[in-house]
Amino acid sequence: MVKEMKQAVPILAAIALVVAVAVVSALAPKDVPPPPLAQLKEQYTKKQNPSVDHSKFPQLQRAFTRPQEVTEACIGCHNGRHLEVMNSNHWRWEREEYIKGRGVVYLGKRNAVNNFCLAAAGNELACAKCHVGYGMESVKTFNFNDPRNIDCLVCHDGTATYAKGQNMGGAPAPSVNLTRVAQSVGRPTRNNCGVCHFYGGGGNNVKHGDLEEAMFEPTREVDVHMAVDGANMQCVDCHTTEKHNIRGQLYSLSSMNRNRVTCEGCHTSTPHEDDLLNEHTLKVACQTCHIPTYAKVNATKTYWDWSTAGRLRDGKPYEEEDAEGNIIYTSLKGTFEWGKNLKPEYVWFNGTAEHYLLGDKVDDPTKPVILNRLNGSYADPDAKIFPVKVMRTKQTFDPVNRTLVALKLFAPKPGEGAFWKDFEWLRAAEVGMKERGLPFSGQISFIETEAYWPLNHMVAPKEKAVACSECHTRNGSRIASLRDFYIPGRDRSPKVDTLGRWLLILTLLGVAAHGGLRAAASIRRRRGG
Repeated sequence: MVKEMKQAVPILAAIALVVAVAVVSALAPKDVPPPPLAQLKEQYTKKQNPSVDHSKFPQLQRAFTRPQEVTEACIGCHNGRHLEVMNSNHWRWEREEYIKGRGVVYLGKRNAVNNFCLAAAGNELACAKCHVGYGMESVKTFNFNDPRNIDCLVCHDGTATYAKGQNMGGAPAPSVNLTRVAQSVGRPTRNNCGVCHFYGGGGNNVKHGDLEEAMFEPTREVDVHMAVDGANMQCVDCHTTEKHNIRGQLYSLSSMNRNRVTCEGCHTSTPHEDDLLNEHTLKVACQTCHIPTYAKVNATKTYWDWSTAGRLRDGKPYEEEDAEGNIIYTSLKGTFEWGKNLKPEYVWFNGTAEHYLLGDKVDDPTKPVILNRLNGSYADPDAKIFPVKVMRTKQTFDPVNRTLVALKLFAPKPGEGAFWKDFEWLRAAEVGMKERGLPFSGQISFIETEAYWPLNHMVAPKEKAVACSECHTRNGSRIASLRDFYIPGRDRSPKVDTLGRWLLILTLLGVAAHGGLRAAASIRRRRGG
């Protein structure tokens, strides 16, 4: 017995050691990595510290009298960067695209039509306020190969004082202190991007609906990513840049599904703890559930009627405003409608689009002209449901040639045919189309158009995401307009309903019959016993 106990001691000691190690391991604090969302927050809340102090460079210790002098100083150190800028669509106002049925085309502000101020080309002195260059009076005459006219400051100003001049072809406002701005350049911030993208179309939040001046310093309720009381992300955190080509493309001017910015790039395609929600990401874009409303702070323009423009009071143009200060009529542009805290409309979108280009014939003038048709359907494996703002406009149309008309809108002085100076429809149409090398019949009417703006900003806190019942409901479903698929709770099929009723009836009859037979068998057994 003693011998057996001695032999068991090592075994028991080994077991005790294993148990002790297991207990210590279980009680020891685990080095568990933080969840993905916490990692993202930590990554993007880190303050960016500039690597250099431009105020100490001797090249910038001077009084600059012309913006081109600043550009020359920039190029002197940042060798080759000007070549990258001149390759970008921010500079060239066009990019190479493939459009189904057209082949490869160069698409951009040079030739696209919009349903705001109609077209940038021909109105460059005004529209070039949002061009990364100086001195653009016309895209036909502007030298896109002269690097001295690159505007480095509009994207890299760190003082928040830089501004383009009104109707100056992209030149800075006379009040800008070029020396101060040049000595303060750095990584682009929301201020740099917002001065153009928040005010596109002639005013705050006119175009996008989800990009406006409230996004300079938004709260978490307005946008969880850019919130100053949250992650405080800058535009370039998502719209990353390589060789001055910025990731992410404007859907109104892009046809191909390339160089996009997606939510999945950070959050992956399975960001939820609930597997059922993760299954939705196959056909539902993140934005669809997480942007329940847009134009949260300031209203966005939803309808524009050009046909009413040109009215004068005492021979002079005038404006009218609503109670919130939104312009609802102006002699220069016509009648506007605005909306605030709007629910999006929804479309199938696979990342590709078709575009109306100047000179295209309109097949059916009784229907709205779609300026940027977003492609996709339920059957398309690459398509998802996306939220969009749809801009609707009544704009100028040539009923004989059946083409949209791009007006000459701006000129420095009266008598040059610009509508905003002379208020003559036919003259503005004649000059505008002639400048673009397109025919004009001499007749003008108006036609309804639609443009689609996918919503990507103003992401709500997760607790305010779209509820399941807002889509899966018979009455008032958010996606009621998408009818090419079946959604539980929203749709019904008479055949399926009839089949379901009969299955229910047969099931109940089967249960009753089975129960009756069992009861009868039980009675027989008792009688037999």
